[in-house]
Amino acid sequence: MFDEIARVERDHGVVIPTVAHAGDGNLHPNFIFDAVPDADGVVDVPEAIWDAADDLFRAALRLGGTLTGEHGIGVLKRRWLADELGDDQWELQRRITRVFDPAGILNPGKVFEP
Repeated sequence: MFDEIARVERDHGVVIPTVAHAGDGNLHPNFIFDAVPDADGVVDVPEAIWDAADDLFRAALRLGGTLTGEHGIGVLKRRWLADELGDDQWELQRRITRVFDPAGILNPGKVFEP
């Protein structure tokens, strides 16, 4: 995976320092870019960073890895969750959410909506 991180850095011209948990193999790549806030102080992630993240996360899945670690998928990586789970698991997760949260009040606006 570290070879893939280096490749993505080269291919996309980005810097991705990565820390890891030696005991369990969790990697934490960080995508570095110049943050330019808008008038409201909101920083939009540049499309080039999203492209690099897409390439890196798909490489992790291709190598048999997962996008989740000790903290779960997170809102930034949720766009790749369906690719990791596949259609059957994606639908199963949605059904489980509907059973335990039919009103959609637990963690609204996150990954699975009822």
